[in-house]
Amino acid sequence: MRPPVTELWCDRCGEAAAAGPHEACAAARALEPPRYCARCRRRMKVQVLPVGWSAVCVEHGEIRG
Repeated sequence: MRPPVTELWCDRCGEAAAAGPHEACAAARALEPPRYCARCRRRMKVQVLPVGWSAVCVEHGEIRG
């Protein structure tokens, strides 16, 4: 059984999620894909497509939106 996913880092700025409300990051994420992995803080490879986006973390794999 996998442990629950814990988001320790902001997926937009890469800073600690507990460091503050990250209101500007949340507003920007409505229009932009994530840039950092929320689980390990690695910078992700992001590809923006006409129908959405994909972001790949070398440790945790791909997410799409």
